[in-house]
Amino acid sequence: MTSSEILRLDPNIVDYLLVAFYFALVLGIGYAARRSVSSSLDFLLSGRSMPAWITGLAFISANLGAIELIGMVANGAQYGVPTVHYYWLGAIPAMVFLGIVMMPFYYGSKARSVPEFLLKRFNKTTQRVQAVVFAVASILIAGVNLFSLGLVLEALLGWPLYVAVPVAAVVVLAYISLGGLSAAIYTEVLQFFVILALLVPLTVAGLARVGGWDGLIRGVTEGPSGGADLDAWPGTPLTEVANPFLSVLGIVFGLGFVLSFGYWTTNFAEVQRALSAKSMSAARRTPIIGAFPKALVVLVIVTPGMIAGILVPHISQVKAGGGEAVDGITYNNALSLLMKEVLPNGILGVAIAGLLAAFMAGMAANISSFNTVFTYDIWQDWVRTGRDDHYYLQVGRLVTIIGCILAIGTAFIASGSENLMDYIQSLFSFFNAPLFAIFILGLFWKRMTGPSAWIGLLSGTAAAVTIDLLVRLEVLAMSSQAGSFLGAIAAFVVGVGVAGAVSMVTAPRPEAELTGLVWSLTPKEARTHTTEGDDAGWYRSPAMLAVAVLVLTVVLYVVTG
Repeated sequence: MTSSEILRLDPNIVDYLLVAFYFALVLGIGYAARRSVSSSLDFLLSGRSMPAWITGLAFISANLGAIELIGMVANGAQYGVPTVHYYWLGAIPAMVFLGIVMMPFYYGSKARSVPEFLLKRFNKTTQRVQAVVFAVASILIAGVNLFSLGLVLEALLGWPLYVAVPVAAVVVLAYISLGGLSAAIYTEVLQFFVILALLVPLTVAGLARVGGWDGLIRGVTEGPSGGADLDAWPGTPLTEVANPFLSVLGIVFGLGFVLSFGYWTTNFAEVQRALSAKSMSAARRTPIIGAFPKALVVLVIVTPGMIAGILVPHISQVKAGGGEAVDGITYNNALSLLMKEVLPNGILGVAIAGLLAAFMAGMAANISSFNTVFTYDIWQDWVRTGRDDHYYLQVGRLVTIIGCILAIGTAFIASGSENLMDYIQSLFSFFNAPLFAIFILGLFWKRMTGPSAWIGLLSGTAAAVTIDLLVRLEVLAMSSQAGSFLGAIAAFVVGVGVAGAVSMVTAPRPEAELTGLVWSLTPKEARTHTTEGDDAGWYRSPAMLAVAVLVLTVVLYVVTG
């Protein structure tokens, strides 16, 4: 039996009608949001009018893309409980830091994008370097989501890849080009609940089949790992670093600090959702509100992966064989095969819609952030300055179309990667880790200069690329995931070191120009949220919400051991 025959689902007319209804609903949201677009700020930043609960759900939904679902369910099947580190250590602290520490500077500076903030803090060269880097990264990552969706549609429904990829791109293009960021955000809120409609029934049905939680524990214990998959620490199966101390160090510093903070605090695809909020307080609450579902959704992502390792014969064989593909099936197929194994028709249609939602959410986040950075930071501030706002609104719409076309191209670049999770982690180490190094140094060190920022940024990127090449050429003997952790660490250390050295031999900007851009030069009042009107109430305090989600995370770690 071929892998396509093994993976193929058997949807009926009800399932197809549910998928069609979902597509119609998404396009309807785009059409409805079109009426609120009258300026480039409306199209690219929702006119900064969104309430916190909307932006908070969109913030987390933008992250629940193709790689998140397929990759993390695969990691659950392969590694088990240690996968939670990507969520509880690799996301929550950074999301809290973004809301409490960094959003007052992003939002308070009135920057329309991360590169524009770098312009205000450093200089035009840094803005332009980061704008180009981010534009390239956005299209590459959008391509990964698009290719993953194409693979799923090809495998599950029999659509050829050359048909599935453009069809998915056209749907995303339709609702973003109609309603801009507002359409993307409202659709992402819908997609969050549709994704849950896939994950929750999958987890419940899977647990019922293996005999509940006790049956799952027993199955994992009797499996090839001998129960090692049930221990979060020291996480040696995840890092493939035999030394427990070095394994923990890699997870805590490489994943928990550099990769995590680099992604969540500087990735404009996420930050853009907070910048669309209607007040400073709402912007600060956005990532913290998103942290609550982020902390809990892992339970219905990792658990199905562990269930697949027991219940799905081909995944069990892959696990018993140390990861070697069986009949063309790998860990990346765990989600699809578990859907086929446990979900009946009807619910299957909802599940397919959930997969489509995840893929389109990830791609839409990257395309909507790409069009903003390209329009404002490259076209308006660099190529064609001084035009009227309607001109830039039209540029934003055109760039959305171009971005989707380019994503189709990069989808086929992604097809050359054997492991999409490794590919995406490498991209994060290249693009996010060095930016975080520059950003955090500039935020807390007023002496840092403009030339040091872009030189440090490029140096950090070069360091991460070098590590990646050494791992690929097997000069460094470690797994690709461990290589990404090491690459992120190298990017951060080199970026900080080079930026620090260059700052000492170049002239800093006058302190008067850095108010609102550097921590020590910004009054506390400018970093404090309002407590009136829609921002009133103790339950809307960013600090209170931050403490609550951190406590929740600690409790979850204690419960899982």
